[in-house]
Amino acid sequence: MNACGLTGKEVASLPETLPRGVHGFAGAFRLKNAEERFNGLLLRRYLAAWLVILPACVRCCVGTAAEVRTQANVPVEVSFTAQRSHAGLPNEVVLDVVFNEPDGTTRRVPAFWLGGSDWKVRYASATPGVHRWRSECVDQQDAGLHGLTGTVEVVPYVGDNPLFKHGPVRIAADRRHFMHADGTPFFWLGDTWWMGLTKRLEWPGDFHTLAVDRRAKGFNVVQIVSGLYPDMPAFDVRGANEAGFPWETNYARLRPEYFNAADRRIAYLAEQGLVPCIVGAWGYHLPWLGAEKMRRHWREIIARWGAWPVVWCAAGETTMPFYLSSTKAADTERQQCEWTDIIRFIHATDPFGRLVTCHPSQTARASVTDPSVLDFDMQQTGHGSPAWKHALLARQGWEVKPVMPTISGEARYEALEIRPTLTAREVREAFWAHLISSGCAGHTYGANGIWQVNRRGQPYGPSPGGNNWGTTPWDDAMRLPGSEQLSRARGFLAALPWSQFVPQPDSAAWAEPEKAPSAGDLSGAPKGAARAGASGDDTSAPYTCGIGDRLRLVYVLEPRAVSVCALRSSARYRLTHFDPVTGQRAPTAPVTTGANGQLRVEPPPHGHDWVLLLEAE
Repeated sequence: MNACGLTGKEVASLPETLPRGVHGFAGAFRLKNAEERFNGLLLRRYLAAWLVILPACVRCCVGTAAEVRTQANVPVEVSFTAQRSHAGLPNEVVLDVVFNEPDGTTRRVPAFWLGGSDWKVRYASATPGVHRWRSECVDQQDAGLHGLTGTVEVVPYVGDNPLFKHGPVRIAADRRHFMHADGTPFFWLGDTWWMGLTKRLEWPGDFHTLAVDRRAKGFNVVQIVSGLYPDMPAFDVRGANEAGFPWETNYARLRPEYFNAADRRIAYLAEQGLVPCIVGAWGYHLPWLGAEKMRRHWREIIARWGAWPVVWCAAGETTMPFYLSSTKAADTERQQCEWTDIIRFIHATDPFGRLVTCHPSQTARASVTDPSVLDFDMQQTGHGSPAWKHALLARQGWEVKPVMPTISGEARYEALEIRPTLTAREVREAFWAHLISSGCAGHTYGANGIWQVNRRGQPYGPSPGGNNWGTTPWDDAMRLPGSEQLSRARGFLAALPWSQFVPQPDSAAWAEPEKAPSAGDLSGAPKGAARAGASGDDTSAPYTCGIGDRLRLVYVLEPRAVSVCALRSSARYRLTHFDPVTGQRAPTAPVTTGANGQLRVEPPPHGHDWVLLLEAE
């Protein structure tokens, strides 16, 4: 035990870097060993006097009130030490901490077991003032866990992290888009790191490198699975992190060692301004664990990471049975019912009200028995599907009830080695076609090599079904051009009122419709109403959204002239070409519509797909 009341083990476990909120005040410190980490703790306590503090550690003593201070929306930790021996921890012991906020709100926050006799609770709030808490344990005789009290003082946030400055992600008032808690619009640009908590993405170097790259490119969400992975059976060595697996191999109990190691990765994402979209498990793990143990798994996730500005994704490919299952129809039905109930459990258990969805085989709505349990519809729109199919699913998500934001959470993975291997062209086609047809709430990118964490010379290998998706190392995949192109697209949209956009599928068409469309994009296309672009049978026609007749955004798959309609009659518009490859904006001289509100626009000279922006003067 040292002068600050921490054991040597606790000093050694302190983070190697100060959280991002501290960096702005104290500089970018790297604490390279236990002594420096201890000195860093002293620095953090000094900074607390200046109201600049992030997650803290408090040792609660029986009969005393522990006090700690944090900034708005920044998690704080309170530690507890059990005074009694508890067989079967944590399965038979439930510890909650009830927080009373200054405005009268009460939140019951689940605590989690660190191992041994140590427990913690994490808490965050946007409400300034003194928050009082009291611990409640099912073993009321344990004076180290039950009946302790204390306070957390929340002060205004000082820093530039948008997740703390503006608050966690919520659903906007129009029920079509996302926003921060303070109303600031949030455009979802996700990246896919399904296996990012495994030791194959080494901590800290690899993990930091990828996170910094994604943050620099404007990504703000990372989709990441909590230990129960796709494309592998349970307890496959490829799914272990530095401490092993989240469950003992007989599912007897959760292993806190796994989650202790994962904690620092989730925290680092949030501290970089990246929303962790945490997938609790791949759907087919549910029959193996059973519903009750899956609830325990999810309670642990909520307790560990709910105070961070996260989004919950109950399961990946929620209703898909295990690849080698001999009872696939029964598994699918069971998974749909039981995952729906688990989503209800997530809502009931999470005291912070984080958004909840699920990752589907096609749509989240179809993956549950009651779509009202979802906050937004995540779709999987097809790696080998043409652009019109991505747009078609997007349009269906826009039109169906209940109204909720719709995003593609899995589209075309760049460098995925199907036939043919997917390129940046396919990636951006899927992005623009789905985004425009779903109202511009957002999109998730994926790069083959990152999602499964291929290492150089050590590729992931085959899935249980025999598929081998490719060998591109994760650090090469990080530099694929598609991620940069989507980054440029986000920058372009950021200058527009994108959160007001609605699909306008009948407001653009080919200027010369008799010209044959691209055959590659039409393969298998239905006739007539099945198309999500302009009216008619041409499924490669432009995809359009906008704001009434004052703004029109059009994505055009081919370098051909388009005719835009439903504009103001004989009105002047500012016209801008946006190159979705280079990110170049090319404003032209103002143009004037005809008396019928139509306008013909020629393509730019670069010879590939293009984006057209029309803004009324």
